[in-house]
Amino acid sequence: MLDEQTLALAAKTVATLRAKGVRVVTAESCTGGLIAAALTHMAGSSDVVAGGFVTYSNALKESALGVAAHTLATEGAVSEATAIEMAMGALTAASDAKIAVAVTGIAGPDGGTDNKPVGTVCLAIQSGDAAPTVETQHFPGDRAAIRTATVRRALELLSAS
Repeated sequence: MLDEQTLALAAKTVATLRAKGVRVVTAESCTGGLIAAALTHMAGSSDVVAGGFVTYSNALKESALGVAAHTLATEGAVSEATAIEMAMGALTAASDAKIAVAVTGIAGPDGGTDNKPVGTVCLAIQSGDAAPTVETQHFPGDRAAIRTATVRRALELLSAS
């Protein structure tokens, strides 16, 4: 999943964050730590990457990142609201980070619904007190393709922030 294209994008993201003098923290669900893995694949990334959270379960989203039980119950784990709260929680927990990226989605092959089919992924970027950047994507393909596309999109959003 960490192919040459993804690693090249990660290298660009690390360089961009380094040039801006900011550290990043990740909050990942469907990618299971792949964003952090891509970023830390780069030598010297420790000056840019504060760390990351893999919060696959709703219980851990609540306890580690402070996602509200109400948000999970009303919006669902795969929602823009949850992604925003994940990013905010990660940023709060990592006091040395200035920007957070969060992803939550349905990578499949099962788990999709009519409203949220397999491939639905919500991504959020939180930087300080600024309004978050959030989006929902519908990535095609199998589990590996969806996870790879999610990592790439998260890196693109980080580079643009």
